[in-house]
Amino acid sequence: MRPLHIALAALVAAVWGVNFVVIEVGLGHFPPLLFSALRFLVAALPAVFLVGRPKVAWKWIVGVGLVLGVAKFGLLFIGMDRGMPAGLSSLVLQVQAVFTALFAAVALGERPGGARMSGMGIALAGIGVAAVDEGASGPVLAFVLVIAAAACWGVSNVLTRKAAPPDSLNFMVWVSTVPVLPLLGLSLLFEGWDRDADALAALDWSGIGIIVYVAWITTVFGFGAWGFLLRHHPASSVAPFTLLVPVFGMSSAALFLGESVSPLRWCAAALLVGGVALTSLAGTRRTRATGGPDDDPAPEGAPEPNPAPSAART
Repeated sequence: MRPLHIALAALVAAVWGVNFVVIEVGLGHFPPLLFSALRFLVAALPAVFLVGRPKVAWKWIVGVGLVLGVAKFGLLFIGMDRGMPAGLSSLVLQVQAVFTALFAAVALGERPGGARMSGMGIALAGIGVAAVDEGASGPVLAFVLVIAAAACWGVSNVLTRKAAPPDSLNFMVWVSTVPVLPLLGLSLLFEGWDRDADALAALDWSGIGIIVYVAWITTVFGFGAWGFLLRHHPASSVAPFTLLVPVFGMSSAALFLGESVSPLRWCAAALLVGGVALTSLAGTRRTRATGGPDDDPAPEGAPEPNPAPSAART
């Protein structure tokens, strides 16, 4: 990769990692389901009028929109709202690579080799260490909700592989149109009209900036830049940069939110990042040698922002 493209890949990882801090701050302004609905609303408008018609069947757009937008981000935002730290969320969410490999084995018939199985085991060991650390100092339910969000991300990755969108930005913008109404409905049902109305009435420039960041910066810019990189380089060259997301997530959470990182959490980070790297890279090396289905340009576990994230992954 050219130095400029390396810098762009690192920038996208940084944007997705910092997104977890922005989400944490945003949850002080909005209820989690309303926050997620606003994020997708602003990501979809006005971009949906600029990216052209969908390039894949609507069943894939609706499926990914519900699983990724409603389930994954709904669970992530609720988990963080209930006390899951931003830095730890950015780390734990990366276990989606393990879920992706497991679901792909079931749904797509992709058989993980020995190296990939080892990587999955190491990553799961990291989750176990993180669970012990969080169980001693934080709410276990919030931790479980973020794990469930990672599982939903794994399902959406498999659906995205089946859809094989030729334009990742076009796909993500159209996917963003799907979760808005379901999330708004769930917010009214579980968070209440009064709480939603109060949050919208108190909207200030800080809240607007947060929505713009999680919608336009992490989604529109992040996926647009990621798609550009995938069009110019093999997935095996681009995908490893996703491992920087929890690095930026944990460091920015420590810097801006004052989150401490315990020795157990460092151990969990080393195990999880190492396991995800082995799970992802072993697959790309194997398929590059055999010319298998992973030669398509969409990497397993390509993140949001936290965005996803998530950043996003998240």
